[in-house]
Amino acid sequence: MASIGFLGLGIMGKAMAANLVKAGFDVTVWNRNSAKCAELVALGARQGSTPKDVTANCDITFAMVSDPEAALALCQGPDGVVAGIGSGRGYVDMSTVDDTTSKAIADLITQAGGRFLEAPVSGTKKPAEDGTLIILAAGDPSLYEDAKPAFDVMGKMSPYLGEVGQGANMKLVVNMMMGGMLSIFSEGISLGQKAGLDGQQILDIVDAGAMSNPMFKGKGAMLLNENYTTSFPLKHMQKDMRLAVALGDQLEQPLPTAAIANEAFKQAIKAGFAEEDIAAVYKVIK
Repeated sequence: MASIGFLGLGIMGKAMAANLVKAGFDVTVWNRNSAKCAELVALGARQGSTPKDVTANCDITFAMVSDPEAALALCQGPDGVVAGIGSGRGYVDMSTVDDTTSKAIADLITQAGGRFLEAPVSGTKKPAEDGTLIILAAGDPSLYEDAKPAFDVMGKMSPYLGEVGQGANMKLVVNMMMGGMLSIFSEGISLGQKAGLDGQQILDIVDAGAMSNPMFKGKGAMLLNENYTTSFPLKHMQKDMRLAVALGDQLEQPLPTAAIANEAFKQAIKAGFAEEDIAAVYKVIK
């Protein structure tokens, strides 16, 4: 069994790394705030001193950080991933970034002799905890095969999507649709309640018809209870919407609905809801 490194222990990374440790993998963890490593160490992981240290001592290193800037910064500098990757070792970036950033990271890794795979995930806190994420892998085929046992622990599905950039693009497409759906869902719940309809009845009727889906069921309860406990931080959804709209500009694909939904998430951030769950977009819509 390959030795595993895991960089980034936020809401998602912590749960994903914990599942690898529980499954019996030899795991070394690192986080910018080192205190977040303690719980994983208690489970049986080792703690690395730097990203360089982790990648230099592990067969495959996974990373899960917040945005393109953080993903790129993790790789650079004397203590970064690239400094430790070495010949033949693998680096799997599971962060949600744009295809340009992913290709830039791939170039840095391969020029240093390593193998690279992008593998952003579809899913939030509970799927991460349950090991039921959808992992969107693209890049080095041999690394994909080597990483597959770990993917099988972290997710329920890990399709191989081809060359670097396609995993990033698939993730942006999925999250763009999610953000748009949540925005119109919030508008519908707001409109219905202002028209005097019962919120729970709206949810029950939606759930019984063609629009039934897990997100509406889960987020609908949050909206009615005004419970915005963070599963997927709103600021990260706005980042993904922004990147999707930028990809549309790059490919000359009109995305008017996504652009409008992005504005709702921007308003929510301006209103101070950045760290709350994506469901908090409802607060600026209602």
